[in-house]
Amino acid sequence: MSVQQRTADPKSDMRFASFRVPDHQPDDSVEDLEAQTSEDMEGDISEESGDLNVEGGMTVAFKDLSYEVWNSANKKQRLKLLTEVSGFMPPGHLSALMGPSGSSKTTLLDVLAGRKTVGTIAGKILFAGQHATRTFLRRYTGYVEQFDTLLDNLTVYEMLAYTSELKNPMAEPFEKKRAKVEMVINQLGLNGCRGVRIGNPLARGISGGQCKRVNIGIALVTNPRVLFLDEPTSGLDSYTSNEVMTVVKGLTKTGITICATIHNPTPYCFNLFDRLMILLHGRVVYSGENGPGAVRYFEQFPGVKPFGHRGSFHNKAEWIVDLTTRADREGKHAEYANRYDASDLKAANLKELDLQLDRGYRVTDEQMKELSVRRETTNPWYWGVRTLIKWRATKDFRDVTFLGPRIVDKLVLALIIMTLYWRVGENHKLSNYNNLAAVLFLWTILPGYAAAAFIPTIVLERPLFVRERNDGLYRPITYVIFKMMEEISITLVNSLVFSAIVFFPLKLTGDFIIFWLIFLTTTSIGIVLAYAIASVSPNMDVANAALPAYVTSLLFFVGLLLRIQDQPAYWKWYGYIDFLKYAWSAQMINQFETSHTRVLEGLTVLEFYGLEKQNKWAQLGYESLFFIGFTILAWAALAFVSHQKR
Repeated sequence: MSVQQRTADPKSDMRFASFRVPDHQPDDSVEDLEAQTSEDMEGDISEESGDLNVEGGMTVAFKDLSYEVWNSANKKQRLKLLTEVSGFMPPGHLSALMGPSGSSKTTLLDVLAGRKTVGTIAGKILFAGQHATRTFLRRYTGYVEQFDTLLDNLTVYEMLAYTSELKNPMAEPFEKKRAKVEMVINQLGLNGCRGVRIGNPLARGISGGQCKRVNIGIALVTNPRVLFLDEPTSGLDSYTSNEVMTVVKGLTKTGITICATIHNPTPYCFNLFDRLMILLHGRVVYSGENGPGAVRYFEQFPGVKPFGHRGSFHNKAEWIVDLTTRADREGKHAEYANRYDASDLKAANLKELDLQLDRGYRVTDEQMKELSVRRETTNPWYWGVRTLIKWRATKDFRDVTFLGPRIVDKLVLALIIMTLYWRVGENHKLSNYNNLAAVLFLWTILPGYAAAAFIPTIVLERPLFVRERNDGLYRPITYVIFKMMEEISITLVNSLVFSAIVFFPLKLTGDFIIFWLIFLTTTSIGIVLAYAIASVSPNMDVANAALPAYVTSLLFFVGLLLRIQDQPAYWKWYGYIDFLKYAWSAQMINQFETSHTRVLEGLTVLEFYGLEKQNKWAQLGYESLFFIGFTILAWAALAFVSHQKR
């Protein structure tokens, strides 16, 4: 079944069912795994033909690729991390990028996948003979990160179904999407944990190997043209590494192009790769087929002892890794790279690469449509919001760790205010008016400080947001709208309950509806303010320092600590951008608009604080504008500020 038929032919979605990794049994050995999968692997590698673009596949070709960044230690110096790297990755093949730590193999993978956010890229990168746009890379390629970025409160099935609904067309029936998820679960051997939560370090869930397979599944539920994997075996034991890479190898039967970085593979993993590219200090020292030819190539180097001499190395993977690592540590990387540059192997590789670049590719109409796509997401923003609410909000609303910080602290403070200022509104003595102004001040500023509870949401979810955005699941505006709808739906109920706990026991006057609306608006502004600060801040420490510092600065201009009319003229501007000032003013007007008692200097309370000519609904309206402003700021920070430098 060809890849390009997957949307036209209903049976095309069954192409993943042809390979399945055996379920992990604790007592199985690596040899058992090899025996179990040998039949699946048989015939997996097709003979190399003159045309690299097999039917439905998409060759990734790159020539004279260089990448530079500024040296963080010396701002005037640029570091060249990749130097004139050329090669190709055929479809239906498993290609490896190898090299010791610091060899720039992950850098090359990120450049090819369009994941770099800093630096300068030079050279040519073609997908099926065409220049790939960022929107194409987000829509039609998969990238499995080295570190897992999953939702810990979803199960394995829910994680995959959630991704499938976001990435596949909204017009596609959910039953069809679910069938894809079921096939991926079966293919990746995840049936045993399909209903288990992903978990986190504090609440254990699935294993590390299962997490890796779920990450691969996330990339597969949308049938990508190209799949990139960054250190898919990192942190795994040898059995699990073999298991994961067996899965990856099996995917080549679907015709997609697969490239993985790998640092120190097991012999079994190493033998699964069809092609190798080995880098030292950002330069190619070998590129070609995996097999005896790779060993023979390095055996020709002066001073290199042949593979198998004295039995020191039991497999070619160990021999090649040891050889190239020693060359790197002994400063021979340039010598090895220069030898490759002058070799017949490179000449043959460039000849084949140039042949492919010059004669063009057989690109199907569907591939051209994909390569020229302009939207970075498959579905509109409202479908994304709906899907996020369906899968994430419904889980969060049942999660105590999510609801606790949003309810407990505000409930405790409301109860303290209720018991401390019990029936304060019934006391009409002149000395009590200060208490009334103070309790309204406290009730106004508490949502500002309570907003700190919402900062971790954005900071801790940032890696997930970046990964899902790069995967083309949704746009920043979709994420912001979802987060606000989720939070405000909770706040809507909470604010009504907490306002009643304070307003009625304190015997406050005025309209309860505006007392509640002011608290609801101020709390909502506090939430989106926290999101904006968290989005701008590079880490939790900065965000936790910035939010209380900003809220504290607002207190001086609210009007209680220093009356509005007494504030210096050169500070008047800050009062206009103080949303707490409008909230407190509206609360004061609501409480004292019917009171004509003269308190100080023969003035009423509102006259004393300079609020006698103000309208409470207008103050509420002015305050509401800050919600819009901070929402725009949060969106802009998420869309344009990149804290992940790669």
